[in-house]
Amino acid sequence: MAMTMTMPPATTVVEQHPIQLRQVAAADAYMVDRNLLIQDTHVHVPMYGVIAGVLSLVALGLEITAGARYVLITLLFAAPWLDFAGMWLTKYASPHLAVLTVAGGFAMGIAYAVVAGMALWQMWRPEHQGRLAQPMTQRPLTLPDIPHHSSR
Repeated sequence: MAMTMTMPPATTVVEQHPIQLRQVAAADAYMVDRNLLIQDTHVHVPMYGVIAGVLSLVALGLEITAGARYVLITLLFAAPWLDFAGMWLTKYASPHLAVLTVAGGFAMGIAYAVVAGMALWQMWRPEHQGRLAQPMTQRPLTLPDIPHHSSR
């Protein structure tokens, strides 16, 4: 079954006409159709997963507690799902569930900003200045303890 989508015209048409203030204050009657919801979900959810994965790698390198790292990574992956669950539930369950979309988008923005802000701060904070500029011979090189298993 092929999904057909109407595309916008090749040119933009602009119309001007007078309106009354009561028309601006009237409730919006626009409804998102199922095909547009499918298309947006298809395009955005995989990309949100990629972004969450990359930001999770950054979060793994942050100097924060393991619990904070767990919460941050969970938020990076859960917020987009909350965002799109809100869209679908608003369409098929109740318009009042649109608050989930707003909450998911807000949580996504907070998580992205926290990871970016903390990474930038930890890279360029004053106590880090000059630490990495030392030659390798002056810095001790340590390797993690790796258990060696003997095979017989």
